[in-house]
Amino acid sequence: MRKNKRRLVFENVEVVDAGAKGKTVGKAPDGRIVFLDNAVPGDVVDVQTHKKRKSYFEGTAIEFHTLSDKRVTPQCEHFGVCGGCKWQNMGYEHQLFYKQKEVENNLRRIGHLDLPEIQPILGSKDIYFYRNKMEFSFSDSRWLTLDEIKSEKDIENKNALGFHIPGMWDKILDIKKCHLQRDPPMLFARKPKNSQ
Repeated sequence: MRKNKRRLVFENVEVVDAGAKGKTVGKAPDGRIVFLDNAVPGDVVDVQTHKKRKSYFEGTAIEFHTLSDKRVTPQCEHFGVCGGCKWQNMGYEHQLFYKQKEVENNLRRIGHLDLPEIQPILGSKDIYFYRNKMEFSFSDSRWLTLDEIKSEKDIENKNALGFHIPGMWDKILDIKKCHLQRDPPMLFARKPKNSQ
């Protein structure tokens, strides 16, 4: 463990579980839970904390020593910056496992229910382009990617149509293609038959 300007760095943390809202779970050297926003169960990572609470930390994996066998390559070029998809870097069968586990744990721990045998969660045949409604945001001062900032070029088009950056309601990421909802079909205005 290292200290870095009031933020702690935990080294070689094994990510052991997944929790709510796309977070994954590791354990700090003192036994406290560490919630991570960019790891997959099975990863072994160094963690930079950004929030400390009485019984847990929140942090980000800053170095990956071992990559989980549950990892997949995200389809979306915006994954990791956009807040729309939290687990696109984890195989779908593993997503289903952790989602079912979360529901069962909530019913048992929070609801104090004795559960009968539970049938396995049914996955969707469509793991992309499955939503039928989405809310987009607009901005004339879009979120710039790290590559755009490093290029030091003058960015002419700062307009954005997309989603908020997680935790930053004033920052909009310009989305080129989203894998949550299909592009709407092009609708062409037809001239009435009698018009010339």
